[in-house]
Amino acid sequence: MPRLDYFAPGVYVEEVDRGSRPIEGISLSVAGFIGFTEDVRGDAELFQPMMVTTWDQYLEYFGKQGSDGFTDFNAYLPFAVYGWFLNGGGRCWVSSIGIKLPGSAAPPAEESATKVLNSGGRPSLRFFIKASEEGSALALPGSTPRLTVQIQSSTPKPPPEDAPEGTEPPLDSGEFFTIVVKRSEQELERYEHLTMNSTINTQVADYVVTVLETSEFLTIEDIAQNGQPLSRRPVNGMYEVSPPPHISTPDRFPRDLQGTRDDRTGIQGIFEIDDVAMIACPDLMRVYQEGLIDLDQVHGMMEMMISRCENSSPSPPFRMVVLDAPPCKNGAAVPAEQVKPQHVAQWLSAFNRRSQFAALYYPWIKVANPRNGGRPIAIPPCGHMMGVWCRTDETRGLYKAPANDTPRGVIGLAYETNFREQELLNPLGINCIRNFANFNRGIKIWGARTLVEPDNIQWRYISVRRLMSYIEKSIEIGTQWVVFEPNDSRLWGRVNATVSSFLERLWREGALVGASAADAFYVKCDAELNTPDTMMLGRLYIEIGVAPVRPAEFVIFRISQWAPGQ
Repeated sequence: MPRLDYFAPGVYVEEVDRGSRPIEGISLSVAGFIGFTEDVRGDAELFQPMMVTTWDQYLEYFGKQGSDGFTDFNAYLPFAVYGWFLNGGGRCWVSSIGIKLPGSAAPPAEESATKVLNSGGRPSLRFFIKASEEGSALALPGSTPRLTVQIQSSTPKPPPEDAPEGTEPPLDSGEFFTIVVKRSEQELERYEHLTMNSTINTQVADYVVTVLETSEFLTIEDIAQNGQPLSRRPVNGMYEVSPPPHISTPDRFPRDLQGTRDDRTGIQGIFEIDDVAMIACPDLMRVYQEGLIDLDQVHGMMEMMISRCENSSPSPPFRMVVLDAPPCKNGAAVPAEQVKPQHVAQWLSAFNRRSQFAALYYPWIKVANPRNGGRPIAIPPCGHMMGVWCRTDETRGLYKAPANDTPRGVIGLAYETNFREQELLNPLGINCIRNFANFNRGIKIWGARTLVEPDNIQWRYISVRRLMSYIEKSIEIGTQWVVFEPNDSRLWGRVNATVSSFLERLWREGALVGASAADAFYVKCDAELNTPDTMMLGRLYIEIGVAPVRPAEFVIFRISQWAPGQ
């Protein structure tokens, strides 16, 4: 803004901002997953969303040390996250709702203990979190009970001050060590001059088990085999000690799964992450199969996720939830292989919830199960499908329907849908995954529809819904500079140029249909929309119309015989 007053003669140089500010598109390729994990360690917290960018990072937070990251009770979340990364997914957020199914028996203490080895790779010490007076307070969700034990080199105790002059210090044989107990970076306890020798003279050093009996936080067990104290000594390093796992009761589990917005826990917590644009909860099907929740409760959770996707006021809604068809037949849980197309159609009719911000895929897919020798296991397809969404965004653009593509890591289908059966499902908005083995094309995603009402064709396709969300959200974020600017024709022109430049770029990339930019979109910001009355109210109105490209879902060739000259 130029100065309004000049007093001394001279040359004045002023910066004037006259150009439009380009709008940078947002990312809609960040996923949010909720489900069971093998473990919760490192910086991850139970029920709290944690950002994960690679499968190795997932193992670091949600897999046991040296494990493959899957679970012995076949939780679906690890398969979904693995399928997400395998199919091209990038950044995602994972919220663990536990490492055991609700109502499971508490595991033996040894399972949650931390074992420390000696230099020969044999057991040396075992650490446990000490139970509180209430017995389980440390294991309640929301607490931060994990501790870190650091083992360092030490020396024998120095001679006492009243020792005779010339007393030789004890020989440092290398068997001595120090244990430091920490929570995060806070040092809680320190024990020096320790040894594995239970008969050591206390003037030289202390037996580790005897000394740590006074610890407020840890219980220790000597599990070393026969040998000299030096060979039994634990290896230096940092070791994480976790408490016994929190196991929800079947009655409490729906509340744990739903979570709360203020604490950012459970499903509600995932929606508090601004980056997340696609949501899935594959283990909703796992607890349903175990009979821990009924079909009505499944519907309640699905309804909540859909409603949260639809409602992001005051911002435009931009998230989509990928639902999984429950393995049910006539309202009863059955193996996924027994769910036929008519059954999933009946279920959707009973669910009776439609939304342009939801998508549904059928059937379940079969993938290799590392915990069963690589044999197939049927899992919900949501994670793999969202990975394909992300891959399509990067290779083609989010205006391309995420269909007619091969999902990676899929070795079979729970049910092989044929053409006539898809004629039943496709008009209902159920996207089929089909095996085109007869055409040597393999398994393909053969549907790209939302779960909107069948007669609302404007929002029928996933790509159209996501493209419009991309445009709306990008414009919202990219025009924040307009707020509190002087509301006059100069501002109208700058806003028009900013938005038009962004939309023209989309048109040139192929996201909008039209032979010219004028056919693809229009931007209106003038005195007709912005009257003196609206300006007095502090309002600026901009009207935008776009023509998004739509997938060629039905390709019809009309062929007839033709004779030249006729």
